Amino acid sequence: MYDAAVIGAGIIGTSVARELSKYPLKTALIEKGSDVAVGTTKANSGIIHAGYDAEPGTNKAKFNALGNPMFDKLCSDLDVTFKRTGSLVIAFNSRDMETVRELYKRGLKNGIPEMHILDDREVKEIEPNLNNSIVGALYASTAGIIDPWELAIALAENAAENGVELLFNHKVTAIEKLKGSFIIRTPETSFESRYIVNCAGLYADEINNMVASPFFKITPRRGQYFVLDKNTGKLVNTVVFQCPGKTSKGVLLTSSVHGNLLIGPDSQVLADRENVETTADRLKFVRETASKTCDNIPFNTTIKTFAGLRATPDTGDFIIAESKDAPGFINAAGIESPGLSSAPAIAEYVVELLKERAGHFKAKKNFNPVRRKAVKFMKLSFDEKVKLVQKDPAYGRIICRCENITEGEIIAAIRRKAGATTLNGVKRRVRPGMGRCQGGFCGPRVMEILARELGMDMKDIVKEEKESYILTGRTKGEQIYRGK
Repeated sequence: MYDAAVIGAGIIGTSVARELSKYPLKTALIEKGSDVAVGTTKANSGIIHAGYDAEPGTNKAKFNALGNPMFDKLCSDLDVTFKRTGSLVIAFNSRDMETVRELYKRGLKNGIPEMHILDDREVKEIEPNLNNSIVGALYASTAGIIDPWELAIALAENAAENGVELLFNHKVTAIEKLKGSFIIRTPETSFESRYIVNCAGLYADEINNMVASPFFKITPRRGQYFVLDKNTGKLVNTVVFQCPGKTSKGVLLTSSVHGNLLIGPDSQVLADRENVETTADRLKFVRETASKTCDNIPFNTTIKTFAGLRATPDTGDFIIAESKDAPGFINAAGIESPGLSSAPAIAEYVVELLKERAGHFKAKKNFNPVRRKAVKFMKLSFDEKVKLVQKDPAYGRIICRCENITEGEIIAAIRRKAGATTLNGVKRRVRPGMGRCQGGFCGPRVMEILARELGMDMKDIVKEEKESYILTGRTKGEQIYRGK
């Protein structure tokens, strides 16, 4: 019997699981995929929004405003890179400036600090590479950038270190209500839990409908992006938004925390909750729209395009509440943007809801909020590198030349709590395959290390999910590599 079961290991689920690990509860984090952050969390802009955009009085406004200031300590504790770069919402004409002023007013109502309306000269002082057609902007200094999957992995790891069980490859297929508890069924097994927190993202409505009357529907909206080579991120100093539309904050330009330039997304409503294909027409739209912001974007340095899906609720707002039909079942659903920015505050609120249902529970004294730091070899001093290689020669072997990732870092990523078990799992944790060759050089070596560390046959190592095989057999004494 679990005290609490969290369904979904994206940024919301991992945040809730880590918050629950502060208490003496038997908690499970259940994920249908093979790893943390394999859904929406792995494919978004990585922006920590200041909080001026959401309509005052909504959950989006409330939790964004509460969540934003929590990131400094959270990321310090979890050894996650976070940069407060600030953001601009740029205007091209007087109509856009009306929108800018409206966003400023919203920000004031939402309690957002450090906002300023800028004229064209002030914009140029902050962002000299933007087009001269820009007439003004809203500047918010508290906005920032983060690697969303790095944060989710760190949250899951810290939760596991504090006692949370991680159950991957467990797709919830049914939930049965009992008196005072629930039976959760997956194809592999079933287990009982007193409380459930539904953080299932694109499938949150389906999970809700297993125990309660349908009252919201999730629609996937696909957004497509360009990722440019390292150091292109220096083109902009802040997160640069155009004025938002009805369904999206629009095409943005931002540096990633690793120095790449990220451009996108568009917004396209789909029926398929798994369709993350990129398309030529929508990428063309992203490119042309971004060029209105800056006409000298070096698209010739593009190393990757990708798409992500946002879980858009028909309620128009985050759904964070206990079910009226199923006491002890908490929905944390419809968490689209600014969900990442709101995650730590949402997690705290969800735990308060559970406390109300359970009749309160005290924090445990031995909770450790600090995640063990990961070695980032190329950031060490020369003397530190020498000492580390003398202690462990694996750190002296470069596996990924594009990102300068060593074998020692890959081994550590596999051996840590919530460690990597797939090629993409290693990629998300320590970045081999994130550079120019996109894994063409280092992929086979990473697979060899995974197979050795996990005690598996190399042909059983997959890219992401069970069916995403890479090797099919041998020919002329060599492995056949087949990407899928």
